[in-house]
Amino acid sequence: MSEPIAHSCGGAAHLDPTPVVSIEGLTKRYGDVTAIDGVSFSLQPGTVTGFLGPNGAGKSTTLRLLLGLATPTAGYALVDGRPYRELEQPNRLVGAVLESNDFHPSRSGRDHLRVLAAATSIEPTRVGEMLDLVGLATAAHRAVKTYSLGMRQRLGLAGALLGDPKVLVLDEPANGLDPAGVQWLRNVLRNFADGGGTVLVSSHLLAEVAQSVDRVLILSHGQIVADAPLQELASPDQTLEDAYLRLTAESAIA
Repeated sequence: MSEPIAHSCGGAAHLDPTPVVSIEGLTKRYGDVTAIDGVSFSLQPGTVTGFLGPNGAGKSTTLRLLLGLATPTAGYALVDGRPYRELEQPNRLVGAVLESNDFHPSRSGRDHLRVLAAATSIEPTRVGEMLDLVGLATAAHRAVKTYSLGMRQRLGLAGALLGDPKVLVLDEPANGLDPAGVQWLRNVLRNFADGGGTVLVSSHLLAEVAQSVDRVLILSHGQIVADAPLQELASPDQTLEDAYLRLTAESAIA
């Protein structure tokens, strides 16, 4: 295994050096299969971090461990210094979208958010605000089963933002969005980070990642093979895609 590229993170001028997400030595085994092995990284406020890797690299496993949906074999994942399962009001600290179909199909988009708000003691006024933010105000009365994939992605993001969290964890959020929607998503994530938020976004759209993030993590065969500011991986001499393909190929033969 090649040594990962590791550098201090760039980002906005107001960057707080105190990490809001800390992952150290995170390992998950399923019997004889090791899904991730010793993954370590931290995320600071004010940054958008792209989480990249081939299918089966362990990205989803890492996100599930971070969000308390699975138990690590070794290591730890902390948000604001505590495991996710120990957070008193997790939705007010972390907003996450791992699936685009985690909705009651017959419930309207507005009612979906109302149920989330009521279940987590969030002010009802946030529902309308988030529907406006994600561009679903005019479709809020419709059943979610009538929504396109892109509309469900927007509704998922509205739910993630409902509690006004500090951290967003998103798995393939641009999937199903048209070019205008992708640009809109980019602006939402950038504004969230510029306001002091922290974004971790998993994606296969390398060209979009190259326009959206401050920092890149690349996972291959369950291990981090790159952790660097975007400008050190995407430069005049190589594209992010070039760096990604080289690093993942090297890890496969190391």
